[in-house]
Amino acid sequence: MNGIGRPVRREAGGFMSGVGSVFRGLGWVARHPRWWLFGLVPALIAFVLYAVALVWLGTHAGDLAEWATPFADDWGWRDAFRTFVGILIFVGGLALAVLTYAAVTLAIGEPFYEKLSEKVEEDLGGLPGAVDAPFWRSLGRSIRDSVVTLYYVLLLTIPLFVLGFVPVIGQTVVPVLGAIVSGFFLSVELTALPLERRGIPRKQRFALLRADKGATLGFGVVLFLAFMVPLVAVVLMPAAVAGAAMLVRERLLPPQRT
Repeated sequence: MNGIGRPVRREAGGFMSGVGSVFRGLGWVARHPRWWLFGLVPALIAFVLYAVALVWLGTHAGDLAEWATPFADDWGWRDAFRTFVGILIFVGGLALAVLTYAAVTLAIGEPFYEKLSEKVEEDLGGLPGAVDAPFWRSLGRSIRDSVVTLYYVLLLTIPLFVLGFVPVIGQTVVPVLGAIVSGFFLSVELTALPLERRGIPRKQRFALLRADKGATLGFGVVLFLAFMVPLVAVVLMPAAVAGAAMLVRERLLPPQRT
């Protein structure tokens, strides 16, 4: 991308470059443990909120299934059917938790992760002319962008969730497509901070990430698979923020050389 104009296609090897950004982010927080602890605070807060919500969902899934299936009151196999629906409700809630964890954590920890991301860029040489938006404007942007991203996530993942019950396809193709879709949008969320710092609005951020799908997916898919393990998601969140800053700086928008 020239400035904040049209995105340009990148050379091959992008996927491994994206994967490398994850490990470079891990390396950075390992060298800066104080910043890792700093970034751990909002991740822990979000984890507790999600844990409470999932426990509530697990204990009330049967009641929700009964409420959602009044038409099954007279069925002889009503209980078995509602047990199945309850399981679907909980699995759907768990999948939604994985997909939205990064967005919610970033919204909760906006000032934490903004500082962490700035520190990474400072270590890499700084960013002259960075846009310094007020906290409340940044928070509003974060919430608004997260809602838009969630809309697209649900638009794509709900059909995949339904297809997951199709024999063979649901156990092979669908999980791969789900990881790709989820990984892309995870990259969208995590790169929002460094791209906003460069004054790039949401639509252009999407275009930039689509233009380098390899790096975007390499970064996002690896983190999505790791985030499937709840405690790993908490521990990795500061590294993910650091890696996103590196991905933007080193791959998506490398500094112009004169």
